[in-house]
Amino acid sequence: MSERTKYSRRRARTLRPLSLLILAIMGGAGAPERAAAQAAMGAAEEPATILFTNATLVDGTGAPGYVGDLLIDGGSIAALGAPGSVEAPSDAEQRDLTGLVLAPGFIDIHNHSTTRLFDFPLATTQLAQGITTIVVGADGSSPWPISDYLGRIDELRPTVDVATLVGHGTVRSLVMDEDFRRTATDAEIADMTVRVERGMTEGAFGLSSGLEYDPGFYSTTGELTALARAAAGHGGFYMTHMRDEEEGLLEAVDEAIRIGREAGLPVQMSHIKAGNASVWGRAPDVLERIRQANEEGLDVTADQYPYQAWQSGLAIVVRSRMFTNPDSVAKGIAAAGGGSRLQIVAFWSEPELNGLRLDEIARRREMTDVEAYMWIMENGGSGLIGHTMNEGDVDAFMASEWVMTASDGGVRSAHPRGAGTFPRVLGYYVRERGILTLERAVRRATSMPARRLGLDDRGVLRAGARADLVIFDPERVVDRSTFDNGTRQAEGVESVWLGGIETWSAGEPTGARPGRAIRRAP
Repeated sequence: MSERTKYSRRRARTLRPLSLLILAIMGGAGAPERAAAQAAMGAAEEPATILFTNATLVDGTGAPGYVGDLLIDGGSIAALGAPGSVEAPSDAEQRDLTGLVLAPGFIDIHNHSTTRLFDFPLATTQLAQGITTIVVGADGSSPWPISDYLGRIDELRPTVDVATLVGHGTVRSLVMDEDFRRTATDAEIADMTVRVERGMTEGAFGLSSGLEYDPGFYSTTGELTALARAAAGHGGFYMTHMRDEEEGLLEAVDEAIRIGREAGLPVQMSHIKAGNASVWGRAPDVLERIRQANEEGLDVTADQYPYQAWQSGLAIVVRSRMFTNPDSVAKGIAAAGGGSRLQIVAFWSEPELNGLRLDEIARRREMTDVEAYMWIMENGGSGLIGHTMNEGDVDAFMASEWVMTASDGGVRSAHPRGAGTFPRVLGYYVRERGILTLERAVRRATSMPARRLGLDDRGVLRAGARADLVIFDPERVVDRSTFDNGTRQAEGVESVWLGGIETWSAGEPTGARPGRAIRRAP
C-alpha cells in the first residue's frame, strides 16, 4: 500500500463523519462561489500598472503611517513616497485613496483551508479580510505528499498564495498507523525523521504539531525534538498546538521552548490562549516565559485569533481520555466553566442539536451535563466551540510584541474567526478599544508572519517587494461573522491585490486567480 493511500484511508476513517457533517451544516452555501469561480475564469490575470495617490501608507514595519503615493508595475511595488513625488508611466491608471489605508497584504500563518480551496478557489471570506497568503498544515495535520499538494495548488490557481508545513501527526500516522497510543521506538522516530526531511525538501516551511490531538497526544518531548531538528536542518521552524492550553498551560509553554532550544530552531505557539477558568489571568506568565526565551537568544513568537472562544472536538474537554468515567468528565466540564460554555457543533447523530450549549442539550434530554457529554461521545462525538476564555487574557496577548494575528480558520469555517479575524483586530481592538495602534495591528498581520516564514518578498511596503496589497477604510472595517453565522462576510476592505493583480473589489471577487504554491528552498 502506498504512503498516500495509507494516510488517506486513515484520515477517511477518522475524519469523514465530521467533514460530512460540516458540509451538511453549510448546505449548498458554496454553490454560488463555485459557479462564480467558473464564470470568471477569463478575468484579467496580467499585473497592472497603477499609481495609488493620497493613501495612508502603513508599511507593515510598525512605523507611523503617512499620506503618500505608491506605484505598482510588473507585479511589484515600483516606488512610494510623499504625495506628488512618485513618477508614473504616462499610461498608468491612477486611483485616489484619500481616507483609505494601503498596507501589505495580510498573511494568515495558521489557516485550515487545506482542502476546501479546491471547492472554493475564490476564497471569498479570506479576500474580504485582506488576506493574500495562507499557510496550511498546522496542528500536526498536513497534506501528504507535500509535493503533490503544492502541485495541485499550482494547477488550481486560487486567489491566495499557499504555503504548507509538514505535520507531525501526519508522519506519525504514516509510521505507526493505528498503533499510535504509545511511545514511539527509536526506529519509528528515525522513520518519521526521514519523512519530515522529505516534506521539507519538497517545499514545507517547517514542522507543526497538535499535541492535544491523536496521534500527537502520545508523543514524547524527545520524539518532537528529533523531528524538529530535522526541520531545522532545512531552515524551518516549529509551530505547535501545545500539549495543554488549560491546566498544564505553563508546562506546555516550557516544553515548546525546550524543543526550540534543543533542536535549534524558531518556535511558533499556535492560537495562544489561557483556555479555561483554571488558568484565567495567566497570560502575563506565558508572555514572561516568551520574553525570557527571546532574551536568552531563542526565537519564540505566537499567533492569536481575536475571540474569546475556541473550536475543537468535544473530546478535548476530558484530558484523561476517560470519556466514560463520570468523575473525569465532571472534572473536565468544571474546568471549562460549566456546560453553558460548551457549544456543540458538527454532531453527526442528531444535527438538530448543533449550536446548542451542553447544558441546554442536557435539559432537553432530562440528563445531567455529565450524562449528556457521555451520550454525545457514545454517539460519535462532536465538534465544539468552547466559550471558556477571559477578556483580560485575550487583551494581554493582543497587546504583546511577541504575538501576531492568525485565524486558525479558513474557507467556510463555522467559527467566526474564519471570516472575521483580521477585520476584527482592525475594527474592535484598534478603532473601538485602542488595545493596539493601527500600525502595530498591521505589523502583526504582515511583516511578523513574513519574517517567521523567511519570506522577504512580501509583508512590507517597499520598492521591489511584491505588490501584495490591501486597501481598507479604517473607519468602516469590521467583522460581521458570529457564532451563529460564522461565514458572514467582513466589511470595509475595499480592494486586494496579489502580485499586482486585483482579486477583490467593491465587496466581491474580481474573478482573477493569480495564486500559486510557495515552496521553501531546500
